[in-house]
Amino acid sequence: MDEKGSELSAKDHARIAQQFIEAIPHAKALELRVDDLGSGKAQISMPWAEYLVGDPRTGVIHGGVISTLMDTCSGAAVMAHPSGPRSTATIDLRIDYMRAATPRQRIVATAECYHMTRNVAFIRAVAVDEDSENPVATATGAFTVER
Repeated sequence: MDEKGSELSAKDHARIAQQFIEAIPHAKALELRVDDLGSGKAQISMPWAEYLVGDPRTGVIHGGVISTLMDTCSGAAVMAHPSGPRSTATIDLRIDYMRAATPRQRIVATAECYHMTRNVAFIRAVAVDEDSENPVATATGAFTVER
């Protein structure tokens, strides 16, 4: 709900999430973009950029960049949960890297907040490039919940 007590639309939530991301210098530098947001789910993507490359010989994006994308997407999924948490922070995030992201391709992370207790939210996430059947990385995690 907004300050007037009106229900916010999915478009409003996505707009608010994008504004939040743009206020985080690291996320802004990575050019993270909210593609979809709703009912405990989030999709955030980022473009390939030369300054994000971890191995100049191959053009592969640094793993830390993928971690940031997945962490941010997971937190957004928690914030989009229907229980309406006011804030969240990462408690634990396990990321399994499956393969190197293909150079020059956009990376898309999708996260779902699949369980919420009074104080902890649990997420699952996946990051892919254009080969969406072959994940770049998967993640599971726990986040704080403040109501």
